Amino acid sequence: MRFFAALVLFSLAQGALAQNWGEVAGRVTEKDSGAPLPGVTVLVNGTNFGTASDEQGRYSLRLPEGRYLLRFSAVGFAARLDSAHVRRDRTFFLDVVLTPETIELEGVTVEGRAVQEEAGVYEVDPRTVQDIPMPVNDGLRALKTMPGVATNNELSNQYSVRGGGFNENLIFINGFEIFLPFRPRQGEQEGLSLLNIDLAERMTFYTGGFPARYGGKLSSALDVQYRRPNRTGAPLSGSAYASLLDAGLSGGASALDGRLGWLVGFRKSRPRRFFATQELQGDYNPDFTDLQALLTFTLAPGHELEALGMWAEHTFTLDPSARKTFFGTLSQDSRRAPSNLKSIWISYDAGSEERDGYATRFAGLRLSNRLTPALRLEHDVSYFHTVEDEVFQLSGSSVLFQVDPGSENPQGGEGLFPIGNSRQEEHANNRVRVTTWTGQSRWQLLLGRHVAEAGLFFRHLTFNDRLDEATSVTGRSTDGDVIRIVANELQDSASLSARQAGFYLQDSFDVLPGRPGRFTFTGGLRADYFSFNDELTLSPRFSTRFRLDERTTLLGAWGIYYQTPTYRELRGQPEPGETILGALNRNLKSQRSMQFVAGVEHFLPKQRFYLRGEAYYKDLHDLITYDIENVRVLYSGENDADGYAYGFDLQLRGEFVPGLESWVNYSFLVARERFKEAFVDEYRDGSIPRPTDQRHTVSLFVQDYIPGDTTWKIHLRTLFGSGLPYTPPRPGPKVGNLVTQVPGERFSARYPRYFRFDMGLTKHIAVFEHGISGPVRLELTGEILNVFNMVNTVEYTWVPDAAGIWTRIPTRLTPRTVNVRLRVDF
Repeated sequence: MRFFAALVLFSLAQGALAQNWGEVAGRVTEKDSGAPLPGVTVLVNGTNFGTASDEQGRYSLRLPEGRYLLRFSAVGFAARLDSAHVRRDRTFFLDVVLTPETIELEGVTVEGRAVQEEAGVYEVDPRTVQDIPMPVNDGLRALKTMPGVATNNELSNQYSVRGGGFNENLIFINGFEIFLPFRPRQGEQEGLSLLNIDLAERMTFYTGGFPARYGGKLSSALDVQYRRPNRTGAPLSGSAYASLLDAGLSGGASALDGRLGWLVGFRKSRPRRFFATQELQGDYNPDFTDLQALLTFTLAPGHELEALGMWAEHTFTLDPSARKTFFGTLSQDSRRAPSNLKSIWISYDAGSEERDGYATRFAGLRLSNRLTPALRLEHDVSYFHTVEDEVFQLSGSSVLFQVDPGSENPQGGEGLFPIGNSRQEEHANNRVRVTTWTGQSRWQLLLGRHVAEAGLFFRHLTFNDRLDEATSVTGRSTDGDVIRIVANELQDSASLSARQAGFYLQDSFDVLPGRPGRFTFTGGLRADYFSFNDELTLSPRFSTRFRLDERTTLLGAWGIYYQTPTYRELRGQPEPGETILGALNRNLKSQRSMQFVAGVEHFLPKQRFYLRGEAYYKDLHDLITYDIENVRVLYSGENDADGYAYGFDLQLRGEFVPGLESWVNYSFLVARERFKEAFVDEYRDGSIPRPTDQRHTVSLFVQDYIPGDTTWKIHLRTLFGSGLPYTPPRPGPKVGNLVTQVPGERFSARYPRYFRFDMGLTKHIAVFEHGISGPVRLELTGEILNVFNMVNTVEYTWVPDAAGIWTRIPTRLTPRTVNVRLRVDF
């Protein structure tokens, strides 16, 4: 299988090189003086594919045979478009003259900065995300191909960045903060994220060192901007797609001479075929529905009203029937290492059912005022409300078998020898209801070389929690007695109401007068207050960028980050007999991270690739330790540890062919924690890996045309992550003659590696050259997900055999799946 993967990649590379290529070359000069212009950006218009002129103003660009529109641009000069006709093995000469341009102050905005050239910042093209082969067309799942993002579960849209936890990531859509599910158990329940990639115009991903405007989380910030149709006065445009797993429709237009703009997106996903490929068989019925709308209205020149609304209903229902899992080792030489192949067969009782629901409502309203060309104000209010229901009643009997490695049909029961049986019962009727009201203001002032910002916010949140759950395991002890062990049981409810407030100051400026963009510095200070624990935190942050030359840029960032504890951290795990309200820790402090980031980015003009490397170190204090079960996070509820994380990320990014961006990332990470003296015991002593300590991560996304026909495109995605740590059990107290289990040495074992290879092939068809607002294009895509049918494990459960010895049972993710997708852009 590894040889086949290498062969596929090699063939693609050879296909790209084998196309009929030619060259465009020439010289760029200034109109008034005729002097050569170095560092002029030369791009195929509408793409990031191109090069830059050298010190003599000369450039050369290799392209496949065909006609192209090239864009020449440089700071201080008016951009110019010119055409080139490329022929096989020939050079098309094109000299260009650029005219100096005076840039008006009112045309300068913070959004226009090249944010991708800041430390820890990566731009994500929403159109490219739509081409990434993955089970559900979801923007957050696409982040798993970004540098520094750990990967180990294709079912979940949650992610870990540079060793951080799943809830250490900020997400903003059009400046409004949104939230991931608060208490999922497994990835199947989560459904679609609130990010609709079809509506997005720009995605900026901060993997560390993010500025003061982005608030208090320890790991990352994602800033998404939806399209603004009223700025262009465009008629109706949009897209529609449908696949075997999901479907969607989006569209937008403007009216009233561009003063009114609207954008609407609808998504529906029912991936029952995908979920049903797992070892747990049953009647899967997922139903994820999402509706979003953005309205903008220009009240007067410089004054705009914006409204964003979201409605999401996600339900997941499962009637399980049976599960067959084979695990263990199969040896080719029994004399050296005997086989130890086992299997567990679970049969669920009639009436077993799981029902999970996520109902989310969001509304945001913003008033933007540009009082002068240099002064801009924004005021907004937002409402976020979600209800998460988790109801299940599961019971069944399991039989543990020793498998004869020579049997021909173990799936049919041949060669199976029972070595134990048990019965498990689980029930839950849980509900989480979260409501937040947020008001905030932001001011922006352009003053000379400075872009100054200030902002403040106030938030009121309520959290209502109802828990009614229990798990029990029934088995036989060594003397044959039936023993029932209650693994966990909790029945209670609690409500939390609290307030948050904060402000920030920030300034970005050019350090060198007369040399804009050569050396920039951004500094800021953030203050946050949380009423529940009466805590005030101060967070200074800065970042810098220095251009050594037109091809090489040095990056750096430093900052202190505090993460205010949410209800999940405040509650922790109640002790037996303790209420969950009584378990809330009012003395819990915010977790603190001091981060250092240093990097370099270099442009390779001949290969048209960017090579980027970043190293980072995080000094962590007052950590609230946690465990992960599948995707469920269980907090200790105490500031019981300090820690650190360090590593580096490498990325090679560019375009093998015009308009098709590809990249490959490698990340190395060490994340460890050390318990404070009051919380140390023999199983939690010394430096211990953190739950997200994934040492090696590789992600790859490659696009290419089929040789000889550019209407066919191929997309490849590869994800690899070394094993994450987990806590194995150890013998605990006896119940009768059965030895129970309790947690052993913390995070002293690791899961197997995670690896998957996804592949897609797309045919582009021009249906109409003149539709409602432009050409109508059709895309037909076929995808093979997990091409090599790799077996990936997300967690372990434990069952006893006849001798009272507990056996580790893997919970595995999805095998190979085929999907077909049809998309129309109009």
